[in-house]
Amino acid sequence: MNGKVKILVIDDEADLRENLKYVFQMKGYEVELAEDGVQGLKKLETYTPDLIVLDLNMPNMGGIEFYQKICEGEVSKYPVFVLTARANMESFFRDFNVDGFMAKPFDIAELTNEVGAVLARRMKKVSHVPKAGGYKKIFIVESDQVFSGKVGAAFLMQGCTVNLARTGAEGLERMSKDVPDVALIQLRLSDIGGDVVAGKLKRMAKTSDVKIVLYAYGVAERQIVTDLIQQKAGVDKFVTANKEKDLVDAVAAL
Repeated sequence: MNGKVKILVIDDEADLRENLKYVFQMKGYEVELAEDGVQGLKKLETYTPDLIVLDLNMPNMGGIEFYQKICEGEVSKYPVFVLTARANMESFFRDFNVDGFMAKPFDIAELTNEVGAVLARRMKKVSHVPKAGGYKKIFIVESDQVFSGKVGAAFLMQGCTVNLARTGAEGLERMSKDVPDVALIQLRLSDIGGDVVAGKLKRMAKTSDVKIVLYAYGVAERQIVTDLIQQKAGVDKFVTANKEKDLVDAVAAL
């Protein structure tokens, strides 16, 4: 795949559109917005999305009419993920062979995970990243939002569920409630060191079996990380990470 995954969000709720744009961009996706089906069709004249996130109930042109207009015969020209306040519409849209469905109100994290899974199914060949070693639940503790978004998107493309935290304290709290398979932890976090986070995870009974990858940026920190690994028996692997592929490779090699 060349370039970012492209998502078109079509929804008449302005706040929801902007929230989804922000979250999807943090996951590393490219995002365009439309407020109804008419504007959505106009966007498609110059924009080719990998997925359309489509609300049903909109003025001017609703989701059903829009969907019919992007179909060739009975098959949509684009993958479509449907959002609606009417949960009883799920069976109706299954007959339309949409790629995903979620009833409003929904949890943003749940939606982004579902969207990631849909994209992973649609894109069978992803040459720039290996498979994530069979691990499904990935937690990333990373202070840089842009880098964490890119890493998260890479794992979503493998069909993993991904959760993010920007500080060590937040990561520890959330992982103790929802235990991941693998924790990717930046060494130099803004509050406490990544090695400290790793040690706490290993000492808590609930998270003691979590695989831990500790990482730092650039060649200059390699010796620092090596020394830490020798001291911290709880860390399963360390890696110098300059791009998201470095971390996906590390998880695949666990």
